[in-house]
Amino acid sequence: MGEDGSSRRIRDLRARKEEAALGGGAERVEKIRASGRLTARERISLLIDPGTFQETGVFVVHRSSDFGMEKRRVIGDGVIAGYGRVDGRLVYVFAQDFTVFGGTLSESNAEKICRLMDAALENGAPIIGLNDSGGARIQEGVQSLGGYAEIFLRNTLASGVVPQISAIMGPCAGGAVYSPAITDFTFMVDKTSYMFVTGPNVIRMVTNEEVSAEELGGARTHNETSGVAHFLSANDQECILGVRRLLGYLPQNNLEDPPRKETGDDPERREPRLDSVVPDNPKAPYDILDAVRPVVDGGEFFEVQAHYANNIVVGFARLNGRTVGVVANQPKVLAGVLDINSSIKGARFIRFCDAFNIPLLTFEDVPGFLPGIEQEYGGIIKHGAKLLYAYCEATVPKITVVTRKAYGGAYDVMSSKHIRGDYNVAWPAAELAVMGAEGAVNILYRKEIEKASPEEREALRRRYIDEYNEKFMNPYIAAGLGYLDDVIEPNETRPRVIRALESLQNKRQALPRKKHGNIPL
Repeated sequence: MGEDGSSRRIRDLRARKEEAALGGGAERVEKIRASGRLTARERISLLIDPGTFQETGVFVVHRSSDFGMEKRRVIGDGVIAGYGRVDGRLVYVFAQDFTVFGGTLSESNAEKICRLMDAALENGAPIIGLNDSGGARIQEGVQSLGGYAEIFLRNTLASGVVPQISAIMGPCAGGAVYSPAITDFTFMVDKTSYMFVTGPNVIRMVTNEEVSAEELGGARTHNETSGVAHFLSANDQECILGVRRLLGYLPQNNLEDPPRKETGDDPERREPRLDSVVPDNPKAPYDILDAVRPVVDGGEFFEVQAHYANNIVVGFARLNGRTVGVVANQPKVLAGVLDINSSIKGARFIRFCDAFNIPLLTFEDVPGFLPGIEQEYGGIIKHGAKLLYAYCEATVPKITVVTRKAYGGAYDVMSSKHIRGDYNVAWPAAELAVMGAEGAVNILYRKEIEKASPEEREALRRRYIDEYNEKFMNPYIAAGLGYLDDVIEPNETRPRVIRALESLQNKRQALPRKKHGNIPL
């Protein structure tokens, strides 16, 4: 019995779908796998909950007819796009397929990505881009460049409305880098991904500098040196699982609160080990994470930009199941001083949290801003002002714990009461002052010390330092002025900040009416 028309059409459809699933063909797929990487479809399968991915633009092909391209049309045209669920929550995702024209961007597949981004914005769900592309498709010229610009526009319009996450899982060069740069978080895979505006060959021709692709724009370069990337992954699997973990802390959009997760950790839990975290010697370093982890639920802290500007720590945690953004000075690196890189790192993170209704918990131990010609020439004034601006602008609940030092202008910057901190407390060892005792004494008592005999000077200086410490280097003067809400025992930090967070869950605070501010860029 012959095959009827309906069966033939179904068979044809299935054959086309199988062709689309093969991408650039079995040989190229095996080459990707042999390099230890996942294919575009395997990446999506690992990211999205099983059985929930709905592909869109399945049969899109390019429209180019130059350079023999009319004979080389591949279903999907080098990008897979669609929507699905991550832990049951809607997300939109596109994955560039390096097996098809090297994952290059065409006018057609750019339109596919743009439609996906429009849908994400309209439906209030995160956008995830899995980037693995040779860049603009040269055969299409300006049409490909126009496609990039359309994507950049949507990245900008979606900024602060829905979370945007980029995973660089292969090459990302030229104009392609600016889409990830606009998104909120960028993951990179060690040894297999890179980003740069101009590649090693162009740099060699123009500047005579010799550099490899890995040195110029590899995952470690952008995680440790440039700060362009936020997460460093060992392989594709770790990268995708990191994206899933990050999404668990974030709301779907700027109109929703972050998801609450029952952690089973007692909100009234006290931590006696916190009483001995801060050394008696005010100059001795300690790890601020030893103060952060005992306070948050289950000791679980998801650090962001862990390899960059380590004198400040930022990341996500939970308090009684609620997501919080943690910002903390790190005394074991440069004494926790603020500099250009740490200011930018902190400011960007704070502004993300504020855009997406994530409360801020600040642990403060800061001796000031880093002095030096390099910092001043580099613009520490404007870059430090970014951190100040971000804290001032933020209207989410802001809770600050001063663990030790809060000196000079850095005291003001780190979410002080004066810039709308909601609940500010200090541990008993806290020092809130213009500067440390030794520096203050050298200024205040310079003449008296100079008048003393050489034998008496050191004893006199020590006496003045002890007097200054007794009078000013404690938290009680600030508390007496209302700049602190309380001085607390370190062991009770967790229940104190959780109660404050619960009291602030319905906080409403507005900014003056304006189109937008002019942050010092």
